[in-house]
Amino acid sequence: MKNDRVKLAYLVSHPIQYQAPLLRRIAQEPDIDLTAFFCSDFSVRGYKDEGFGVSVEWDVPLLDGYKHEFLPRIRDGHSIRFATPLSYGIFSRLQRGNFDALWVHGYSTANALQGIAAAKMLGIPTLVRAEPWLSDRPRSKPTLLAKEAFFFGIRPLIDAVLPIGTWNAAYWQHYFGTSVPQFLVPYAVDNQYFQRRTAAAAPQRDTLRAELGLDPSRPVILFASKLIGRKRCPDLLEAYVRLSPTPGQEPHPYLLIVGDGEERAMLEARAKQTGFSSIRFLGFRNQSELPRFFDLCSVFVLPSVNEPWGLIVNEAMNAGRAVVVSDDMGCQPDLVTNGVEGRVFPAGNIDALADALRNIFATPQTAMEMGGNALRKMNGWSFEQDVRGLRQALAAVTGKISA
Repeated sequence: MKNDRVKLAYLVSHPIQYQAPLLRRIAQEPDIDLTAFFCSDFSVRGYKDEGFGVSVEWDVPLLDGYKHEFLPRIRDGHSIRFATPLSYGIFSRLQRGNFDALWVHGYSTANALQGIAAAKMLGIPTLVRAEPWLSDRPRSKPTLLAKEAFFFGIRPLIDAVLPIGTWNAAYWQHYFGTSVPQFLVPYAVDNQYFQRRTAAAAPQRDTLRAELGLDPSRPVILFASKLIGRKRCPDLLEAYVRLSPTPGQEPHPYLLIVGDGEERAMLEARAKQTGFSSIRFLGFRNQSELPRFFDLCSVFVLPSVNEPWGLIVNEAMNAGRAVVVSDDMGCQPDLVTNGVEGRVFPAGNIDALADALRNIFATPQTAMEMGGNALRKMNGWSFEQDVRGLRQALAAVTGKISA
């Protein structure tokens, strides 16, 4: 296998805060010449997030450190649908750039399919990375039959897939069998960034406690996500109420809810009904602010259903914090073993969620030990594993670089 520089095109809907640092890391590889092609710039311009229900401007760099280009657009918007955004020009860009491989994020949009078809016509190998797993949401029998037909048709256009974890790998195995090779490129975050930011927040922990009016002798349960149905924050609120030692008495831990969305008013009304002053709603916080709250908490909870992955769990684990997750989250089998990095409970089971929290607070050492295990898990689930898997895929489909 000869050592040449491989020209890699990456096609994705828009600049994504979780992906930008990975693209910067890949661009550092001396034998990978990466160019990202974006179909929209709405995340750079600022937009109203449908889930958070607030205007969002990310405070982390989305475009620094790697080559990129915005494709011309026919239609644009502030969210991703099959035909929105709709761009053109990927065929000419791939042809003019003499690319050796195309990496597409997703497969279910017009832009992604356009890119896959263009690469096939130009004889460029295509890699696909996407989030789904087989039970990530209910699907009717006609939908499942349509998916089977779709993947049967698209299979000859795909040279390799890049699974993000165990359940995603099973998804590709189900639809492609052994005809399309797999190379693990795990769903990771910028571990160094979150570990560094959490360490920097630690000396200011007492300041944040004082700002929020928290008693330092009481532990903190943290939820941080969109306040929408599938995130199941109401389940956490009800489980928290069940931690009360006697009716009407506040649980010993605080509950901090970071985020915004359509359920916020309902959640605040329910919290008011409890009469507890220990429940705090802190609104949307940008990505750079979150490590302060990870550092403050003893346990992070995300009780989602139909969750493709849950990258914020990676972030909390990078802070060395125990996590509680449902068994309906894509990250669960890879990141959280029940009783090791935290607790896993059956999605929607509020009593089981309350029991998981009781278990973590059973001794002062339990959460700390689980948090240490969580941090060790993250150190082996990183961008370095992503680069390794991507290199293996590129070596297999181009023969230009070593794995």
